[in-house]
Amino acid sequence: MKTINNEADAILRRAAWRLVPLILAMYVAAFLNRVNVGFAALTMNQDLGFSPEVFGWGTGIFFLGYLVFEVPSNLIMERVGARIWLARIMITWAMVSMAFAFVQGPLMFFFLRFMLGLAEAGFYPGILLYFTYWFPASTRARILAIFCMGIPVSNIIGSPLSGWLMGMEGYAFKGWQWMYLLEGVPTIALGFLALWGLPDNPRKAKFLTEAEKDIVMARLAAEPKGDVHGFGAMLKDWRVWALIIPDFTIVFGIYALGFWMPQMVHAMGYSIKQTSYILIIPYTASLAVLWIIGLSSDRTGKRALHFVISALVAVAGFGLAAIGAGNDVLVIAGFCLASGGVYSGLATFWSVPPLFLGGSAAAGAFALINSVGNLSGFVGPGLMGWLLQTTGSYTIGMMMCTGVALVAALSMAVLARSCRAPAA
Repeated sequence: MKTINNEADAILRRAAWRLVPLILAMYVAAFLNRVNVGFAALTMNQDLGFSPEVFGWGTGIFFLGYLVFEVPSNLIMERVGARIWLARIMITWAMVSMAFAFVQGPLMFFFLRFMLGLAEAGFYPGILLYFTYWFPASTRARILAIFCMGIPVSNIIGSPLSGWLMGMEGYAFKGWQWMYLLEGVPTIALGFLALWGLPDNPRKAKFLTEAEKDIVMARLAAEPKGDVHGFGAMLKDWRVWALIIPDFTIVFGIYALGFWMPQMVHAMGYSIKQTSYILIIPYTASLAVLWIIGLSSDRTGKRALHFVISALVAVAGFGLAAIGAGNDVLVIAGFCLASGGVYSGLATFWSVPPLFLGGSAAAGAFALINSVGNLSGFVGPGLMGWLLQTTGSYTIGMMMCTGVALVAALSMAVLARSCRAPAA
């Protein structure tokens, strides 16, 4: 058995090198199209007369659209296959994202953010479900860590790219309009690439021989099965609903940073170009934290514990950014810790539900938890904008994020004992 598992793992490592770079590129494009509004705001808000509160709630409306179609989208993917459905998602959201170049006022901005959420719904939980088709639980945290690197990588690439595009003017378009148009083009290309290079499962992979397919499928069939199966059983399981709390609270920090960090750095007195390069620092630091915690999670198998550690790193980071206001070095150091904490927390979180869920229960739970948890992307940016408009400072917002990250750590610590794999 050990020899067969080793052989299967060798085949899956080769498959990972084939699949994960494409999926990572898809997620980089997804997140870039989702949060490039934070860079656009540096000039778009003034051009269109948006207040901080209008911008904050407008960005968050994305997640209402996301909520509406998230669960149906994941269930459709399970029926039609990942290749076709993920390609559809990417192409439609790219078209909506490019339409932001033609925004004229708040209502159109709100409408397009809602439509962007509808278009992208199902992508993230769809990828999570796709990984369960390919990779055993023993390696999934590392795969998820690489996947979640798409968030900081999208910002490492997107920050200087967006800063450069924001400086473009011509053909009656402002820089932020060019940014929306040109950043949507690679997403469309990746959508068509997914149709060619993303097999639905190992059995349909043309790059594997029939013998290799049999070995991999046997390896996956030998995985411990979750004790909850079926969509109805999933809805009745209290643990699924309880896990929304740590997901909601860790994602809260991701979008507070994603939508507002460019403006917070810009407010320190840096130019748009300088801001774009400074933002590379926390996102690069977060890659190291992501990989270290993901690797440790796979080696020890203690998924919930590593989520708690990640959340506490975020607590330290947001707290440092709050108390360090006025000291640029302390604030950027806080952003480094906060970014690493929230991104590694997101990666380790999604290794917890498959411990007790299987089949359509896992498909439905991924979508349900992600869609409701992502409502923090509506609440967080909106509250950040309201607090900024009310207090004239980002400090209270960072203190709020500190408290929310602490709730993430405490909630998972309470749930850890109940969210375990069934005994073999």
